[in-house]
Amino acid sequence: MEHEIIVNLIVIAVLLLIVGAIALYLYKAKKRGTTCIGCPHAKTCKSHLCSLQKKENGDDSTR
Repeated sequence: MEHEIIVNLIVIAVLLLIVGAIALYLYKAKKRGTTCIGCPHAKTCKSHLCSLQKKENGDDSTR
């Protein structure tokens, strides 16, 4: 019984670390001024044109 609790706590801790790392990445990217996080053209794009082009082409799967 104790072994199962320890394993569950380790799994929960790993998941929390992963979620925390993702949140930190998103926070830092927004602080740097990245407009479209995850877009390959995010550093050169000065507007939200990437997301507009996806909507016009019917590719709205990421939103």
